[in-house]
Order: sequence, then structure tokens, then C-alpha cells
Amino acid sequence: MTILSRTEYANSKGWSRQYVGKLVQRGRLVLTLDGKVDVEASERYLAMTSDPSRSNSLGKVPLVLGHQEPESAIPYVTPAATSTAAPDYQKARTRLALAQAEKAESEVLQANGELVERAVVDEAAFASGRMVRDLLLALPPQLAPELSAMNDPWDIEKYLMKELRGALEDAERISTEDFVHALTTTS
Repeated sequence: MTILSRTEYANSKGWSRQYVGKLVQRGRLVLTLDGKVDVEASERYLAMTSDPSRSNSLGKVPLVLGHQEPESAIPYVTPAATSTAAPDYQKARTRLALAQAEKAESEVLQANGELVERAVVDEAAFASGRMVRDLLLALPPQLAPELSAMNDPWDIEKYLMKELRGALEDAERISTEDFVHALTTTS
């Protein structure tokens, strides 16, 4: 386990100290408790979280700093090591793209009126059910005087059927109007 200060790590990678600070702020480097960089863990984490499409396809570009010899002690992440971490990044990116596509699709459906909010539908369904219940419960007091005067069961059945059908048709008409009104006022 190699531990370097931020400045030493920046120099070993050929990066500016500010860029290393930026990586630390974004949580892309593994730090020890005293704030120094754990080189091996940071290399693995950077390889795992970096965008493969932005990697240097030509390999590592050597840093030219005059007549210094390249340091062999600097660990170099091979492409084979980064290929195992690439699926994690790609899976996360795919999940993000799918979530964004689903959100856009639902916004289009809602804009076209094919998708409505669940609360509006629940409220309209409850109001419609309550209205049908009230209409049907109001029938016995209305029909009782007329039914008590009837003697023929067939006439009673026809009369009840006509009144029930009328009440249910009224409920259908009113609930459809209320439902359309509820949907248009919330959009």
C-alpha cells in the first residue's frame, strides 16, 4: 500500500495539484485518515468510476519534464485492469438512460392526456361510487308509496326495473361529466 501526499500524487501522475484537489472534492480518490492518497486503492477506484469513452485510447502519454528518467515505481493501470470495472460504469449509465427515457415517455403520455395522476382518478372513482350509492339509497323512499298500491308482481318488477335503470343511467351520465371535469381541471 503506497501512501502519498496530494502534491506527490499529482507529480507522480503528471497532474496539477488543483486537479487532484478536484478529484478529492468529488470523492474520486481514496484518502487515509490523515488526508493522504492511497495510490493503489485510488487507481482501482478511478478505473472503476471513470468513463471508458473518455479514456486515452493511445495508452499513457509520457510526461516531458526535461531530462528526468521515467520512474519505474509508479504503478500503471493496465487496460486489462480497467476492463473488469467497465461493466459497472456501463450498467450505471444504462440504468440512468433507461430512467430518463421512462420519465420522458411518461411526460409525453401525460401531455397527450393518455396518462393521468392516480390521485385524480381515485378521487373521481370515490365520488362516483358515493353518488351511485346515494342515488340507489334514495329510491326506496321515492318508490314505496307507488309500490304499496301495486298488486301485480309483474308490474312491480317492471316498475322497479325502469326506476333502477333510470337511476343508474343518471349516475353514469353525471359520473362521466364529473370525471371529465376532474381530469380537465387538474391538467
